[in-house]
Amino acid sequence: MGNEESSPIDESAPSRTLAGRTLDALAEYIKSGKAKKVVVMTGAGISTSAGIPDFRSPDTGLYANLARLNLPYAEAVFDISYFRKNPEPFYTLAHELYPGKYRPTITHSFIRLLHDKGMLLKHFTQNIDCLDREAGVPGDKIVEAHGSFARQSCIECSMPYPEDEIKKHIEAKSIPRCESCKGLVKPEIVFFGEQLPADFFKHRMLPAEADLVIVLGTSLTVQPFASLPSMIREHTPRLLINKERVGGIGSGSDDVLLIGDCDAGVRQLAEACGWLDELESLWAQTAPTTGGDAARPVQEAETEKGKDEALEDEIDKLTQEVDETLNLSKWHEERVRNEKLPRESSGVVNTTAKALGPSISKQYEELAKSQEPNGESSGPATSTESGTRSQHEDAKGNLNHVFVSKAQDPASSDTPVIPREGGGTDSDK
Repeated sequence: MGNEESSPIDESAPSRTLAGRTLDALAEYIKSGKAKKVVVMTGAGISTSAGIPDFRSPDTGLYANLARLNLPYAEAVFDISYFRKNPEPFYTLAHELYPGKYRPTITHSFIRLLHDKGMLLKHFTQNIDCLDREAGVPGDKIVEAHGSFARQSCIECSMPYPEDEIKKHIEAKSIPRCESCKGLVKPEIVFFGEQLPADFFKHRMLPAEADLVIVLGTSLTVQPFASLPSMIREHTPRLLINKERVGGIGSGSDDVLLIGDCDAGVRQLAEACGWLDELESLWAQTAPTTGGDAARPVQEAETEKGKDEALEDEIDKLTQEVDETLNLSKWHEERVRNEKLPRESSGVVNTTAKALGPSISKQYEELAKSQEPNGESSGPATSTESGTRSQHEDAKGNLNHVFVSKAQDPASSDTPVIPREGGGTDSDK
């Protein structure tokens, strides 16, 4: 049950706190009662199996699926300046992401299990989905570094807004207004251009008190959250359960890696600790049920659809969109065939484009532009697109969420970095 196959680190290297750099050795450390203060740090990877998309994955990530909202750039949906001008896209997205639509994963239940056993010091999360709360982790044990849907307030006067009222607005995709100053109301999710919650800065040094740190499902690229694992004391064990090695974890003398799926990893750890049955039972309590005789979990019922049927649905959807796009009049068909699109003639192009609807109109206009006599498209230039992205991404494509993402250089940051054995810091390695 060790992590021999999943860990790329040298397990033969000497450890100072653990008996070895394996999952079994970490489990023995936990069962011995030495892990009394556990700090957990999580990202979007612990929620993807619940059906919530992460932000950055190509094709399936949240930003990759926002074209339908007609945003100037994908991240605008979480930009406070854009929200002030046009809050509708955010509330359209909130309708899909609002808590209550997704079941917590077994990883969320594992964090709850740590709390039930009196071991959880604090759960730091970048997620806004509140699934840890729905799994039963108390709010006072959670630091939501990027805010969440748990609270909402006016962006002008900061007056709290009733939860039952914002639920009504999100369900209706309507825009709530402050009862006091009539300003815009939004959930206390940290948007680009806003500071992180005071709660994060209040508790950011807690990892230094931990005797075990578990990092789950995060790329550790967004600052200042990414600096948290480097704040722990020397020889405090760190466990990373993630699809890739991140944050310098693996360079410490008591680091253990489980490279792979978060849910599978916490099951391995729970089994090694003798907690698997308890964990599965706790997770079963989170399963919502449908009406009727079967009363099966909603999530299980939905997944029975299967990959083939889901693919068929997607093909049908795409086919319908193509049919709509190609539903041009005879007049236009003949001119497309003859490569004659007189954009400056009687205005029929604009009239037909408008009749096809906003998204198809845009496609049609771009097609018309591409057929100009000089053969050059008059669409948006690549430099303009990259210029838009640069507002929120660095050269490596990392999001500059709230603070600019940068390497952990103690000389260029006000974040305390505790040196690890041998000089330097994890960020140096």
